[in-house]
Amino acid sequence: MTHSYQAARRLPRRMANMLLALFATAGLLLGAGLTAPAAEAAPQVPRVPANAKHAVAEMQPSWNLGNTLDAIPDETSWGNPLTTRAHLAKIRSEGFRSVRIPVTWTDHQSATAPYAVDAAFMDRVEEITDFALAEGLYVVLNVHHDSWQWVDQMPTDHDNVMARFNSLWTQISSTFKDKPRTLLFESINEPEFENATAQQKATLLNELNASFHKIVRGSGGKNGNRLLVLPTIYCTPDQALMDTLYNTIKSLNDPNLVATVHYYSWFPFSVNIAGGTHYDEAARKDLDGAFQRMRDTFVARGIPVYLGEYGLLSWPDHHHPSRVERGEALKYFEHFGHAARQAGVTTALWDPFAYLNRQTFQWRDQELFDLIRASWTTRSGSTSFDRLFVPKSGRITDQSLTLNRNGLSFRGLWHGDRKLVADSDYTVSGDRLTLKAATLTRLAGDRSYGDNATLQARFSRGLPWKLHVATYDAPQQTGASGTTSALAVPTRFHGDHLATMEAKYADGTNAGPTDWTAFQEFNISFTPDYAGDTITLTEKFLTSLRDNAPVTLTFHFYSGTKITYQVVKSGSTVTGSAV
Repeated sequence: MTHSYQAARRLPRRMANMLLALFATAGLLLGAGLTAPAAEAAPQVPRVPANAKHAVAEMQPSWNLGNTLDAIPDETSWGNPLTTRAHLAKIRSEGFRSVRIPVTWTDHQSATAPYAVDAAFMDRVEEITDFALAEGLYVVLNVHHDSWQWVDQMPTDHDNVMARFNSLWTQISSTFKDKPRTLLFESINEPEFENATAQQKATLLNELNASFHKIVRGSGGKNGNRLLVLPTIYCTPDQALMDTLYNTIKSLNDPNLVATVHYYSWFPFSVNIAGGTHYDEAARKDLDGAFQRMRDTFVARGIPVYLGEYGLLSWPDHHHPSRVERGEALKYFEHFGHAARQAGVTTALWDPFAYLNRQTFQWRDQELFDLIRASWTTRSGSTSFDRLFVPKSGRITDQSLTLNRNGLSFRGLWHGDRKLVADSDYTVSGDRLTLKAATLTRLAGDRSYGDNATLQARFSRGLPWKLHVATYDAPQQTGASGTTSALAVPTRFHGDHLATMEAKYADGTNAGPTDWTAFQEFNISFTPDYAGDTITLTEKFLTSLRDNAPVTLTFHFYSGTKITYQVVKSGSTVTGSAV
């Protein structure tokens, strides 16, 4: 172990649990050295409904303590601080009713028989679980990155993997058997199996789930009727995979079983590849289809669904430029919350550190979290895009957007405290919202590059939608030279925002590491630096190019502007020129 834990961990477990209960009653935040607000009553342990669907419904909404106990090799290895009870108190105070605690056991468990788990690590897992339980939260405890560290070798090392998995759950079950039923066990996260056919994967996962079920149910204490969570392969909500899980659950004939899947949106949109720059019909259809399948396969048949992770695969990322345009991402989160409520699915936000700053206890993006929270109970409206681009010079004309009412009534537009005047400042015809030229001219002011004004579109319920009036000119690029390590393309953005990059050879074939599409992956093949006036072509992109074969890049911007650029790789040298 590379770090020490709180002093209470060195006490015998029974005594530590007694002290934990005493401190919880006193309202102390263990491990943080902080005292809970004096006016706040000690949370009560929820009474778990006998019906599994009702119990899982009470867990909505849920949150993941990500990149913590699942970090490799230790709790702080991936940048998060040691977890305290204060963190879990914060989550409860923000309206979450449950927390998923992912745990990677690999580096804390012997890889050979009897596959013992390090006692200090088991104590730490129990300590954090106790923090959450003492805060009145439901808890989901699992086996996490072990899925790709050793469980995936099951096709070729079946007996050792099975023995290690069984030993692990035997130890976990014994340690936690007397915890309240607000603690759930999840057999394994995103299971995968190397070099196996689809049928082999289904058979192996069924074997793991059945063994997990048998071990927990036979371990005594409250494990006899504890809620147990079983995944599909990869935790993917594809129909065939959910059908296989449904059959497993039915064969186990246990009313206290829960199905789990994950959802990170339609892949091209989630990572901004293959032209997935907008939360468009394809992305919406993908989400609606996933929740329809969850409802029809499980919920409608009496099996609850705990969607153990959701978000976008690389958004938000506070260390790199946003792959996904902000307004488009907000539409996704709003739609996600609505679809989950319609399907009766409990959802757990995946938070590796991107949402809650665990140092300051503040949301990194309060506006984003406010929208997520609103989606738990209601809909919010939006428009077809969140920016209105006006030219730097010349005449400004009327601009139109589509209103996404989402079943709500449109109440109007506001600029600060001032309500704009319908039919004078703007018009509405059906779902078409048009801003008048004179209004846009007034809002643009001196037309400095970038956002000049922000409007609010308000609806009968939910949160207002922000509309930014932005001044732009066509971006300009100049020549550059570099190596295959990176090429910084000088770019004057002139108030515009980069959407994607298309790459093709002269013969029309796709160029770049993702040669199945011309539109390369944002931040992987290219990344903008607005402050530094560059777009960097990455090593991964440049090394994938053919030698001495000119590549035409088309940079697409959210204003609708397109500009072209040519690059040529020759050995380790790369040159670029504006077209």
